[in-house]
Amino acid sequence: MIDLRPVGYVIGLLVAILGATMLLPMLADLGQGRGHWPVFLESSLLTLFVGGGLALSCANGVQQGLTIQQTFLLTTGVWVTLPIFGALPLMLGATELSFTDAYFEAMSGLTTTGSTVITGLDNLPQGILLWRGLLQWLGGIGVIIVAMVFLPELRVGGMQIFKSEAFDTFGKILPRATAIARQISTIYIALTMACTLTYLALGMSVFDATVHALTTVSTGGFANYDSSFAVFSGLPEYAASFFMVLAALPFVRYVQMINGRTTPLLRDSQVQVFLMTIAALVAVSSVVLVTTFPHHWEQALRESLFNITSIITGTGYASVDYMGWGSFLVALFFFTGLIGGCAGSTTCSVKIFRYQILFSSIRTQIRRIRSPHGIFAPRFEGRTVGPDVMSSVISFFMFFVVSLGLVSWALAMTGLDMVTSVSGAATALANVGPGLGDIIGPAGNFQSLNDSAKWILSIAMLTGRLELLSVYAILTVRFWRA
Repeated sequence: MIDLRPVGYVIGLLVAILGATMLLPMLADLGQGRGHWPVFLESSLLTLFVGGGLALSCANGVQQGLTIQQTFLLTTGVWVTLPIFGALPLMLGATELSFTDAYFEAMSGLTTTGSTVITGLDNLPQGILLWRGLLQWLGGIGVIIVAMVFLPELRVGGMQIFKSEAFDTFGKILPRATAIARQISTIYIALTMACTLTYLALGMSVFDATVHALTTVSTGGFANYDSSFAVFSGLPEYAASFFMVLAALPFVRYVQMINGRTTPLLRDSQVQVFLMTIAALVAVSSVVLVTTFPHHWEQALRESLFNITSIITGTGYASVDYMGWGSFLVALFFFTGLIGGCAGSTTCSVKIFRYQILFSSIRTQIRRIRSPHGIFAPRFEGRTVGPDVMSSVISFFMFFVVSLGLVSWALAMTGLDMVTSVSGAATALANVGPGLGDIIGPAGNFQSLNDSAKWILSIAMLTGRLELLSVYAILTVRFWRA
């Protein structure tokens, strides 16, 4: 039988940390004088009580390592549990959301998806807006640690290729997570502070700069305004694009940089391909805007750069309603959302390295056809890709396509049209944020969807954030028998 105490202990600690974090928006609301601070205090005390109680009750089962089953349960259990408590201030505060809406919003925040069910953001108390930003910021750092520690151990979607990338001497998985979290937190906080100061220098208020820095570096995309990032048109779009790109690069390379090694970042093929992909997509989009619509070249470049970067990194900001840019660019944006950033970053979706491995495999097969007696093997970063990695990557693509079809079908069964169903499924599984169409497009939100659709999307956000297979594995009978 699986010992659940180590899993409960870690989840309890994280719930308690989440509860302590609720005191920050409480202070923000006190400073603004809106009178909603008791909501955060009550939510914090309840969350601290439950999280602390769970951790204490499971403390006698703490061990240095986790079994494979415990690791699977921990990664999924954290993202199922935390949104429950993250939803409390949204249910009890000024938004007064139903549990379904509050859980959807909290899940969207912690998975850094950025889809929202809240309208009237411009008039919400600062405490609520800050809480949404904090949810994404905490989710962002959690995603990095999961991607660098747990997913390689679980051999999910080819992530085992990074297993010994830079942290092969930390020992067991929990001590390794602690050591990595310490270094990652330093870098993550430094990026957030730099982003905040940049936004301040470009004219944002202290509050707007803080919240948008939290949601930029986490590539989450929650904004303080219904019009998203459109209220900051101009230089802030370039700054946001820059920091979204930085957050989409492998954080292991930043760790190597602070340890005196800058070469790995510059030579990382993921980074090179990612940057070239953005450049190509921005160039195509800019040319189309200039030649088809009355766009000045600087406006076309700025809006293309910002919105392409926002979608490919899964941030989900929008500075313009690109649904009016024509069917070609709308289709381009849809497929851009299925690319993603680098492994070990705050970004989501399929990720660049999987496309690199897939295309390397295709090239290898073509070479074998041309030269039947030759010996060829797919390669990544100069290393031969083993059969286990290749199988994991192909399985990921297969599960992603199947999941996209199933979620689209399930959403259609709730009464949604085809565009909303397919784009909603894609944006949830890829954790992008906005979908397509008039309902959930960049100018809309998810409020009008019925509860069934919101629960389907919440499950899809969780599944996509944890790379699909780590969630599907615990649903099998063999997992519980092993």
